[in-house]
Amino acid sequence: MLPGEGAEYAKRLVRLALDEDGPDLTALGIFPPDDEARARIVAKQPTVVVGLPLISLVFAELGVEHPHRRWEALKSEGSHVESGETVARLWGKTAMLLKAERIILNLITHLSGVANLTRRYVDELEGTGVRLLDTRKTLPGQRHLEKYAVRMGGGCNHRMNLAEMLMVKDNHIDAAGSITAAVSALRGRYSPCPPIEVECRDAAEVREAVVCRPERILLDNMTPAQLAEVLPLIPTGIEAEISGGVDLSTIRNLALSSSVRPPDFISVGRITHSAPVADFSMRMERNSAPAVRSEHDC
Repeated sequence: MLPGEGAEYAKRLVRLALDEDGPDLTALGIFPPDDEARARIVAKQPTVVVGLPLISLVFAELGVEHPHRRWEALKSEGSHVESGETVARLWGKTAMLLKAERIILNLITHLSGVANLTRRYVDELEGTGVRLLDTRKTLPGQRHLEKYAVRMGGGCNHRMNLAEMLMVKDNHIDAAGSITAAVSALRGRYSPCPPIEVECRDAAEVREAVVCRPERILLDNMTPAQLAEVLPLIPTGIEAEISGGVDLSTIRNLALSSSVRPPDFISVGRITHSAPVADFSMRMERNSAPAVRSEHDC
């Protein structure tokens, strides 16, 4: 699901969630250690479903042997599901399933919500050739997972961290004195220099940035009329990104603001920082837990 570093971040997040919950005294007090049950995770609204592979991770952190053989996905990661559809089946010790329930649902509802909102924005851009980007406006500790959900929703990832791309923003420019001074300082400091993106607030800054030849220019909080003026100033060898003031009602008009020089990207912070959760529930069923699946069944 998540390669390398991302998988480690996910493990840490699950451990933190388990530590926050502590022991489930209710379940431990009701059910003996050998009591088993099964459960279903059910969608309660139409949505994209994301996060199912994290079930194995939660089970593993709870000490379940062969965690990937204690649940079964009924829907593909990133697929669309309808209300009432079962997306996964789980089985194991009753107390374990009940302790895992809220953590699994918290992860799936949040990540599915991110992917679902991303898909809506991607659909608005259909046919324009413009790609949707996320931002660093993510919940602390959840960036890798949220950016994974964006990809599952059809979006693209902007930089994962501050070292992946050098982004010269308004405060850098104001503190350095000019775009030229900031970009020159970066190229003098780093060899080889990472890719540079420059944020521009008006046509004058765009013209200055173009002379500096960064890899990308970000057009911040501009109206379609302003974009129609400044986008043609950016040569095709420099990528153009639109950001700020973007929502579902405006994104398509922004993407189509210049027929002469379309933008390459539109970045939207709200797909991670303001995505509503998708509604899922877990439904327990008594005493008909299947045997542990064999490796052949996986």
